[in-house]
Amino acid sequence: MKSILTLTAAGSLFAALAMAQPQHYTLTDLGPVGGAPGQAFSVASNGLAAGAAAVSNGMMHATLWYQGMKADIGTPGFGAQNSVAFSVNQRGQAVGESESLSALNPTDEDFCGFKAQGLLSKGVGCVPFLWEYGVMTPLPTLGGSSGAANLINNRGVVAGVAETSVRDPGCPAPQVLQFKPVIWDREGVHELPTASGDPDGVAFSINDNGQVAGASGDCSTFSPQTLVNLQPLHALLWDTGTVTDLGNLGGTGHGMGIVALNLNNQGEVVGESDLPGDQAFHGFLWSRDTGMKDLGTLPGDAVSAALNINNRGEVIGVSLDANFNPRAFVWQNGTMTDLNTLVPADSPLALLLACGINNRGEIVGFAVDKSTGESHAFLASPGDGAAGSETTVGGTRIATRPRALSEDARKLIQQLRFGRLGAVLGGPR
Repeated sequence: MKSILTLTAAGSLFAALAMAQPQHYTLTDLGPVGGAPGQAFSVASNGLAAGAAAVSNGMMHATLWYQGMKADIGTPGFGAQNSVAFSVNQRGQAVGESESLSALNPTDEDFCGFKAQGLLSKGVGCVPFLWEYGVMTPLPTLGGSSGAANLINNRGVVAGVAETSVRDPGCPAPQVLQFKPVIWDREGVHELPTASGDPDGVAFSINDNGQVAGASGDCSTFSPQTLVNLQPLHALLWDTGTVTDLGNLGGTGHGMGIVALNLNNQGEVVGESDLPGDQAFHGFLWSRDTGMKDLGTLPGDAVSAALNINNRGEVIGVSLDANFNPRAFVWQNGTMTDLNTLVPADSPLALLLACGINNRGEIVGFAVDKSTGESHAFLASPGDGAAGSETTVGGTRIATRPRALSEDARKLIQQLRFGRLGAVLGGPR
């Protein structure tokens, strides 16, 4: 009997240790995506991924990937030049933002930031869209010219942002009009309340229960991190008609900001918050039971942002050192791990930003070719891929990058900008 109990205890201990070990991944290169905002933003649980990639004329088009296939859904789009797909659901419905030749832009705004990101633009309006059955359809705004659809849940309800017809005197040029967080359903567009009297806001995500995550704050210049014209001062959760301010990690929001970027079906929310003094920021995980939890950074890094969470509670994002060199991370079982150490060590890609994760644990994001510095999208799938190495310094395990970047690749990285809250690379603020 004693030996049976001993074996049982040993088996339980082995299972617990196995659960505590980080998952390894196989890596799929989804191909080149060009400059900002080219990358894979999200992945549905059936493996459909959504994002943007450069096309032959140098413009950026909304793109879907599935099992090695790539589809340009920005052609013909609305007849204009640039578009981005931020989300796709299991039904194959995709949403995002697109320039439109039929959308008037009398104030000459750059609402979707295509000009700010170095893309040629005809100065037309940038509208939220729903793509299904091969057709791109514009979604209504709140009376203004532009908007963006950020995420669609599996019930077909969309979260995003829409301009009103009201001029906001606090907006720096070229932004002119006020914008509000919204959802779209079969009945049309519905405005969500902001917090603390904030004039502007954005809904970034919606789960299958209709809970919405986002932020409100002040109108600002276009942010290459959040891809909106918002200085986010309050991370928000909307639930059954009420809005909850999720708090902060000690900052005021006047640095990188305080913003909720995603949530799962359990109502757990992830995002980032300025720390005291607003000079640094960390990713957070929020729940009603525990409030806002600081996820910290990878060893040796200075700042981080949590970008997505699945129903298993796995969090992904980006961690950056003092010189803003980025590493994609996955947070599992209370531990943050460099994703580069969990994929085959001979991978030609350096994984810089983990942006989307589905309920199977598949991760998509942004990478660069280590030799050339070319921008790529990637898919990391849970499997038996050989991991990168680890070293021990002063009793602390520190993950090491499997291969060093070439100097050309490093210079390119310093010029890149990441959407959905990576960071502007090129040194601390």
